[in-house]
Parts: sequence; structure tokens; C-alpha cells
Amino acid sequence: MKEADVGSCGEGFAGGQRQWTFLNNHAHVLLCLARNPGMVLREVALKVGITERATQKIIKDLVDSQVLERYRVGRCNSYRINLDLPLRHPLEQQHTVGQLLSMMLSAEEMGRARSRGKAKT
Repeated sequence: MKEADVGSCGEGFAGGQRQWTFLNNHAHVLLCLARNPGMVLREVALKVGITERATQKIIKDLVDSQVLERYRVGRCNSYRINLDLPLRHPLEQQHTVGQLLSMMLSAEEMGRARSRGKAKT
């Protein structure tokens, strides 16, 4: 990723210093959309600390890999999450997208994601 695509990754950290995190930008975008499936691209980019272009590419990756399903609500995009999809890396394949999100979302947020998502549980 180019420096221009990084955006303001340091926002929200003590002293504004850029630090690494355990989750990557794909997970951060997914968390934003799980909390608010109608969140506009610009708002997702600001919350994650990346550019709109990087956010758009990540959403395309998540749609292409069937983690997200994009649908229209009026003139806006909204998203459903496939909570039953296994994580992609061999070290994580025994866990699902829903299990990952359940560690990061409140019970109320997870319930809303389940009601909108494709999970059967």
C-alpha cells in the first residue's frame, strides 16, 4: 500500500503516533459495516483512517470473496455480512466471520448483524 493510501492511521492512538494493530484494514472496514451497514464510504474511510479509494478497494475485495453482499436502499449501498463464511487464512479457517465479529461487537450489534446477515444461527 502506498503512503498516500494509508491516510491518518495514527488517529485515535496516544500522541497520534502510528502504531500497528492486531486487525487489518479489511477487518476494520467490516466492523464499521457490521455496526452500520448503510455507512457511506467516506465515513468508513475516516473511521478506519484510510483513503476513500482504499476503502472502496477493500469493500470490493470483501464483496468478491462473498464476505459482503451489496444491495441498494434507494440511491445508497448497504451491506449484508455472510457470518457463516470461514476465515480465509489456513491458521484461522476453523473460525467464521461471525465468530470474529462476535469478539468485537456488542451483543446488540451482533444481533442486528445476524438479523440482516446470511447466518442461520
